[in-house]
Amino acid sequence: MATKIRLQRFGKKGKPFYHVVVADSRAPRDGKFIERLGSYNPNTNPATIELNFDKALDWLTKGAQPTDTARAILSYKGVLYKKHLLGGVKKGAFDEATAENRFQDWLKGKEEKIEGKKDSLSKSKEELKKAALAAEAKKKEDRAAALAAKNAPVEEEPVSEEAPEETPENATDGEETTSAE
Repeated sequence: MATKIRLQRFGKKGKPFYHVVVADSRAPRDGKFIERLGSYNPNTNPATIELNFDKALDWLTKGAQPTDTARAILSYKGVLYKKHLLGGVKKGAFDEATAENRFQDWLKGKEEKIEGKKDSLSKSKEELKKAALAAEAKKKEDRAAALAAKNAPVEEEPVSEEAPEETPENATDGEETTSAE
């Protein structure tokens, strides 16, 4: 019987959620399966993958063929790399201790990379939030200033009831008025 490691779709429209399963290659996508290996949720960032590592490795060594997406998931979790290292041990290229050390080093690097991505995502989210708050505060201040300008009473210059003082330029000479007559 030809077995495949593939995804079984669950979830509502637009929000997929998958189970990673081992199934007969002739069975329908969401139909009968042999064993459930884990789950995959692409809706989160980064995608959430829960996988039973030992069962997946066992099925790969038995000859189960992963589909393209399942292969990517198994590679992401290190199952394919572990199978590769075990093949090297079987051929005599190195011993099991060396293979385990190489796998642990790879696993540490992978975890650091994932944590770095999570940290950068949270920092960028915080920066976007701060920028949005600053823009909102500026917009609020502009609205308050516009409202204050609109509601402020119009200031007119006070009119004084006193007569303007006469200056030599404003003063009219009696001679000029008489000569004009």
